[in-house]
Amino acid sequence: MLDQLAQLVKEFGQDAVVKNDAIPNDKNDAVLEETGNSLFSSLQKIASSGDLSQIANLLQGKDIDKKNPVVHGIISNVSELLTQKLGINAATATDTATNIIPKVLNILVERARDPKNSSISISELLNSLTGGDSPEHAGIMEAISTYDIHFGLDQNTDGKVDLDDAAELTKKGGLGGMMGKLFGK
Repeated sequence: MLDQLAQLVKEFGQDAVVKNDAIPNDKNDAVLEETGNSLFSSLQKIASSGDLSQIANLLQGKDIDKKNPVVHGIISNVSELLTQKLGINAATATDTATNIIPKVLNILVERARDPKNSSISISELLNSLTGGDSPEHAGIMEAISTYDIHFGLDQNTDGKVDLDDAAELTKKGGLGGMMGKLFGK
């Protein structure tokens, strides 16, 4: 997953970094690499907090812009790292992160949700972010996306089964809780 994020950052960070006169050319590669690492680390921290609803909202592609508090927090983490570790001016670091992070997250979500794109899946993404310690998260997402299960799984009663419902299910017993719902137990 880290490799895929790093590739997306390189691909979509060209304008924000390489074509940015405020970033010295000899630091371009380091800025792109640290941006990818910090983005991944930030997503892992969010996922490990136990509240998958933040990740679920991101994976649904809802409001992935600098105004979203989660995205804003990631931008702040990346900016801080670029300033502290690479000596990039704080304003430049913030502008750079603001230009890269929403684009990369949008593309990541787009690719993860696209059934025709096998390079990454939502379950693979969740598994990577949780360090593989929570296979029920991936199992739930795989079941929902593969079978389009609607048997009492609409946890928030919004008329659809999505990542918000999966986040609720993980709080209520994970895959076992989902199976219990399916079989009326």
